[in-house]
Amino acid sequence: MISHIHLGVTNFEAALAFYDAVLGELGWVRRFCEPERPWAGWQVPGQSRPLWLIGRPWDGAAARVGNGTLHALLAPDRPTVDRVHALALRLGARCEGPPGLRPHYHPHYWGAYFRDPEGHKLCVVCHDPVPGAATG
Repeated sequence: MISHIHLGVTNFEAALAFYDAVLGELGWVRRFCEPERPWAGWQVPGQSRPLWLIGRPWDGAAARVGNGTLHALLAPDRPTVDRVHALALRLGARCEGPPGLRPHYHPHYWGAYFRDPEGHKLCVVCHDPVPGAATG
């Protein structure tokens, strides 16, 4: 189980708007926002963990993107993967791989990849087969 993920951001207001929309589409709600620090966090309703956090890096240095770092967000179905990817791109994200099957991971892996406006690489993924399809 993951407790929390914190992404360092440079433009807090823009990142807040981006993650409100993207995480909201996945059913996450904002748990808190402290612009004076600045930081904010989201969670799935009814669950205390995991938390998704954004904010200024704790050491006060400039935020930097991790090379090789990827955070994957679970979607309930394939259409949600498609919607979240399209929404992220409309909000300024850069496509790193359009929605589609990635059978080299497993037969039902439906994923889409993008970089948020700060450059963090994200994936939205559904691991379930299409309802009613043979699962062989």
